[in-house]
Amino acid sequence: MTDGPTGLDLEPARIDPIRAGLLCRCPHCGKGPLFSGFLKVVDRCAVCGFDFTRLNTGDGAAIFIMQIAGGIVVFGALFVQVAFNPPIWAMLIVALPLVAGLSLGLMRPGKGVMIALQMRNKSGQSRHDS
Repeated sequence: MTDGPTGLDLEPARIDPIRAGLLCRCPHCGKGPLFSGFLKVVDRCAVCGFDFTRLNTGDGAAIFIMQIAGGIVVFGALFVQVAFNPPIWAMLIVALPLVAGLSLGLMRPGKGVMIALQMRNKSGQSRHDS
């Protein structure tokens, strides 16, 4: 039974939590914004009222983003250095803003995906009764 006494659907929306995380939307309903600042997660979803205070991603997203951005920039710079042999100052002028831009650009979607995975795997909920 999916309809409650008021005719409203009681089950969460069937959305892809990864897609909702990448779009920085609530992984529960897919509509409300997930962030109130650059990386500040809202306490409750403005649309469905889901409570995000029990979820904590910590530094998980930052670790993955550093690995991804660093890998892309380092291997790209290595390829350019071997293929074209530009001066080091030119490599630094290109590589440093690139790694900063990738890191900042991927941080919100990365944190959104980490929150969505936490919700999907129910890691904030206790499995046993006290």
